[in-house]
Amino acid sequence: MSERMRAVVLREFGGPEKLQLETIKRPKAHPGEVLIRVQAFGLNRSEYHFRSGVAEAGELPRVPGIEATGIVVDAPGSDFRPGQQVATMMGGMGRSFDGGYAECVTVPAAQVIPFRSNLDWSMLGALPEMLQTAWGSLSTGLQAKEGDSILIRGGTSSVGLAIAALAVMRGIRVFSTTRNPDRFHHLRDLGIEHPLLENGAVAAQIREIAPDGVDGAVELVGATTLRDTLRAVRTGGTACFTGMLADDWIIPEFYPIAWLPNGVRLTAYSGEANDLPPHVLQDFIDAVERGDARVPIGHVYRMDEIAQAHTDMESGRYVGKLVAVPWTGSEL
Repeated sequence: MSERMRAVVLREFGGPEKLQLETIKRPKAHPGEVLIRVQAFGLNRSEYHFRSGVAEAGELPRVPGIEATGIVVDAPGSDFRPGQQVATMMGGMGRSFDGGYAECVTVPAAQVIPFRSNLDWSMLGALPEMLQTAWGSLSTGLQAKEGDSILIRGGTSSVGLAIAALAVMRGIRVFSTTRNPDRFHHLRDLGIEHPLLENGAVAAQIREIAPDGVDGAVELVGATTLRDTLRAVRTGGTACFTGMLADDWIIPEFYPIAWLPNGVRLTAYSGEANDLPPHVLQDFIDAVERGDARVPIGHVYRMDEIAQAHTDMESGRYVGKLVAVPWTGSEL
């Protein structure tokens, strides 16, 4: 393997055009680290926040990217072996050290998850952060169980679609929102029973169908819709604040008595690689291979199309996860 590699480098904060494809030195793995030949990586809004300079942490220059899937090249001092399929995410990737927008990435072994699959890398590249967030929101944030009903606020986002896929697999009744009624079919195709139009008053729509409210709700839009989301949840139920698609992070002058309906719990979820058990990743991959689950991919880009990918991510052009692949067929 060459000592040089291609990577997307951010040298100053700004628009998508600030993401430049460069040839840089390939990283090496030290004891306790894993060098991964990246086969695909997903795009995330936190990378947009970092690129634009509004993120709370990170320094430049930096190779962005909080996740990647690929093949182990080297893993001194660990149980990983060359050629093994792995996923990695979070842990400072793309912020405190170079991330997944590259042909190779080196990460701590503790944040590497092995798996086995014959799926296309573009599908596998969509999974790590999306599945970790979806699983954690359901299992930790809501503690949802078979027979429950949940609302997904921001349902046509990649995480929203992944939550729906997991929930349907677990026998959970799903209500899910979108701002565009033309996207209702994307939700119904996943087995979602009640697609809802995002009009700012979703709680009223929920109460017309389920007068007592839903058992749980995952807030993916942000602070502006959270109050209405809480009002869609039954007494004794739980709302989990997971995402900020609208880039509204802070609730000004938060007054709990006014905001929280009687008996409704408010939790939050943000996870790391060790919050996604390896068996959960493998089980979902196996379900996709059997045809029992779908990977909600919106579009796949080449790495040299990264600026367009970020433009599309900001505009919400596609429904589902955006993925990039750094290698062309002739380079594999």
